[in-house]
Amino acid sequence: MAKDPYLELLKEAMERAYAPYSGFPVGAVVKSNSGKLYSGTNMENAAYPQGWCAETSAIAAMVMAGEQQLVEVAVMAEGEKPCPPCGGCRQKLWEFALPGTRVLVYSPQGLKASWLLENLLPHAFGGDQLK
Repeated sequence: MAKDPYLELLKEAMERAYAPYSGFPVGAVVKSNSGKLYSGTNMENAAYPQGWCAETSAIAAMVMAGEQQLVEVAVMAEGEKPCPPCGGCRQKLWEFALPGTRVLVYSPQGLKASWLLENLLPHAFGGDQLK
């Protein structure tokens, strides 16, 4: 069986979360179209809504590395139910996602669910609407 490329990165990102208010750590990894993986974690702030989500951190790491297209995203949180990206993160992912981008949702025990981003954000707003 092949080793999951996301599992350990997601666990590490979750462990680094700054979530003193919600107690809900989240880790995310985006895979760029070059195949590189970029991790991120959620960071809360006492002055809500000044914190940001793990997916936002992972996208920022990708952009800072000089890349602007992603093909897959993985997200990890605790709990019984799958924890897909919030609506704001779905929009942020859409901005950089290539068609067919897959969203993988994990718990620390492993993969729980998978969707296409276009199914999580149907009729998305994008750059084409600004033309």
